[in-house]
Amino acid sequence: MTQYVTPLVLFEIFQFHFLFVSLENGGKERFNFCLFIVLILQATVAELQEAIHKRTKKFYPSRQRLTLPLPPGSKERPTILNYKKSLKDYCDGNSGNLIVVFKDLGPQVSYRTLFFFEYIGPLLLYPIFYYFPVYQFLGFKGERVIHPVQTYALYYWCFHYFKRIMETFFVHRFSHATSPVSNVFRNCAYYWTFGSYIAYYVNHPLYSPVSDLQMKIGFGFGVLCQISNFYCHILLKNLRSPDGTGGYQIPRGFLFNIVTCANYTTEIYQWLGFNIATQTVAGYIFLVVAFFIMTNWALAKHLRLKKLFDGKDGKPKYPCRWIILPPFL
Repeated sequence: MTQYVTPLVLFEIFQFHFLFVSLENGGKERFNFCLFIVLILQATVAELQEAIHKRTKKFYPSRQRLTLPLPPGSKERPTILNYKKSLKDYCDGNSGNLIVVFKDLGPQVSYRTLFFFEYIGPLLLYPIFYYFPVYQFLGFKGERVIHPVQTYALYYWCFHYFKRIMETFFVHRFSHATSPVSNVFRNCAYYWTFGSYIAYYVNHPLYSPVSDLQMKIGFGFGVLCQISNFYCHILLKNLRSPDGTGGYQIPRGFLFNIVTCANYTTEIYQWLGFNIATQTVAGYIFLVVAFFIMTNWALAKHLRLKKLFDGKDGKPKYPCRWIILPPFL
């Protein structure tokens, strides 16, 4: 005999969530729509993202940022909905209604793609100035003599960016899956321009090499820092699970016992070693710019960790450490 599901049973199987979503198109302009979705009782944020994607195809999940609304005039940061959690976790009490603020993050690209393109440029551009007669096309007609320091600089440079690409695919675990596409153009402009700028002067026919002792000290110190930088990345990798989650933890071990951002420390010092060995204005300009960028990142991370691990409510207290550049900062 055919059995029919009564409306009462249906109500027990499904719960109706009225989601009033405020969409932002990346600017100040806003528009609203009422989104009615039939979801099972334990529906997740990820399922809501898929429902939004089905309604508007261009809003794929990684392009969406879903937050809880803030009271008018509030300056606090909104709560970002975790895609793994149930929507019911964000409901007020037993309410079946939920208001979600939707922001379009714009076209996205994976962090691995972003890092690959920004690093492949310097890796390919630098050897062009070493191997090919670039300077003849730029008006230099004299004979070019390649000094040993220029050859070692090529090896050092290529090893560094090859290492970065390998770390991107096999070491790094990202807390955020994607980045705005615009960052690809910005980061490529930064790395590719500085790569060409430094390569031009280090490989120039009129380049004057430093002494052998200075070259050995510079490259020796730089290689040591590159190896240390790799080990720092391994330690950071172990703080996160394979899917990039794990939350904030106090980095420990090796240089992290004395420096909050030891990975940035070794990055800066390895470029200092390169510049001691090659000694060009272009190289030192790159070092100064990189120092200021990474110092800002390190300060933000240091303050965030100190605030999070304040020793209250059973939390460990963040230890006293240098921020990025011992013995100065």
